[in-house]
Amino acid sequence: MRGPHNIIRLIRTGATMVRTGAMDVVLDAFEAPAPLRALAYTLGWPFQWLGYKGDPNMPPATRALTALGPAYIKFGQVLSTRPDVVGEEMAQQLRVLQDQLPPFSRAEAMAEVERELGRPLAEVFSEFSDPIAAASIAQVHRARLAETGEDVAVKVLRPGIERAFNKDVDAFYFAARIVDLFAPGARRLRPMEVIEHFDGVVQGELDLRLESSAASEFAANTSADEGFQLPRIRWEASARRVMTLDWADGVALGDNAALDAAGHDRHALGERVLSLFLRHALRDGYFHADMHQGNLKVAANGNIIAYDFGIMGHIDEYTRRVYAEILFGFIQRDYKRVAEVHFEAGYVPADRDVDEFARAIRAVGEPIFGMDASRISMGNLLNYLFEVTERFGMETRTELILLQRTMVVVEGVARSLDPRINIWEVAQPVVEDYIKKSIGPRAVASDLMKTAKVIARFGPRLPALMEQALIAQSQQPSGDKKNRAWQTPAAVGATAGILLTLLVSQLLS
Repeated sequence: MRGPHNIIRLIRTGATMVRTGAMDVVLDAFEAPAPLRALAYTLGWPFQWLGYKGDPNMPPATRALTALGPAYIKFGQVLSTRPDVVGEEMAQQLRVLQDQLPPFSRAEAMAEVERELGRPLAEVFSEFSDPIAAASIAQVHRARLAETGEDVAVKVLRPGIERAFNKDVDAFYFAARIVDLFAPGARRLRPMEVIEHFDGVVQGELDLRLESSAASEFAANTSADEGFQLPRIRWEASARRVMTLDWADGVALGDNAALDAAGHDRHALGERVLSLFLRHALRDGYFHADMHQGNLKVAANGNIIAYDFGIMGHIDEYTRRVYAEILFGFIQRDYKRVAEVHFEAGYVPADRDVDEFARAIRAVGEPIFGMDASRISMGNLLNYLFEVTERFGMETRTELILLQRTMVVVEGVARSLDPRINIWEVAQPVVEDYIKKSIGPRAVASDLMKTAKVIARFGPRLPALMEQALIAQSQQPSGDKKNRAWQTPAAVGATAGILLTLLVSQLLS
């Protein structure tokens, strides 16, 4: 229930930060100004006795986030990939949140597997190890299939994780409602929709059948991608709270020393991570949206192995084209086109001045060019871009939240491999290739064909629909006809467009 009882949960968040010593660490990492520091301590210090103690053996920030629960741990996972934002020391501390959290017992996991699969564990697995990795929502065991003797990884959800996560998200909903009520200026960020989007993503992660399905689709899309591989899902040993997939040997992408010892080219790996993400997002519209180091390995042959498919991103064809045109505009330094795309997509209100917006966009993009590669940051670009769009009344696009967040995470992963990677140089060929295939004359012809086929399917219904529209128009009161006269040319234009498309489809068929 999203009631006032959540106030205690929010106060406890601040109190936990103070009690664990994380408040100073976080405020220092973000270089918080004095007024914000005073406010944070005013809200947290008097109630620190309400805060969770956490594990004193952990660093302060990790200790606080782990004590607060799964949703906060997810937040920490994102920050762990951004040493340029929170500093190298804090990023290193937060990295343990990815797959090194305290596990639950092997006996609990085995009981869960038997309950979910509906048969004794020995019938499925001849061996079942202690936990080898534990994250915020699930943990992983190494096992061997009884029937074939093949090594597999078995992912099992934490007991009670659904209830714990829902409690955290419930408090987030309450905080978003408070923002809606008492901070009107922040409503353009649509906090309730943002939390609903986050909630939906997490709920999908809590059903491993959906994750197995996502992995299967992702594998089909990327089967031809050079230097990239995915473990195969074992459907016969998977269920809602258990997922089994092939075992993947490799070096953790976050272990630079081990990568160097194995002779892998970290610069090439960083570039490949970036280009793979962009290719999946633009080409397929379906991408791995949790690409931190804890979910990536490097095989002995140099292939990048991805796993943990609980959070996948999807963007439709139109949004992909908008995203690509914006990126391409920045790459080409065509700021007028970047501005026009924002207007055409409806991202910026039509009553704003496109030329003024283009000049503001130029102020975002120009400082980046000519900058040293190690200082170019997609994260900073997004931050500056948000500041500009806020001034021009752009609302938060919930469908792009996951894409933007993943772009920042992937950039952080690439920079952890090589701080001097040039983001634009890596992005340019991928974006240009997509532009050529999706926004040129051939794409226009393809779009017309798709439209024609859809209209052709509905052809038998068109006369009746047109008749209904004309009857409704003729039966309007005279006052309404005057007030809605503008609708007539629009209706005629739409009807003409439909008929023209239908004619084209018949000629092409």
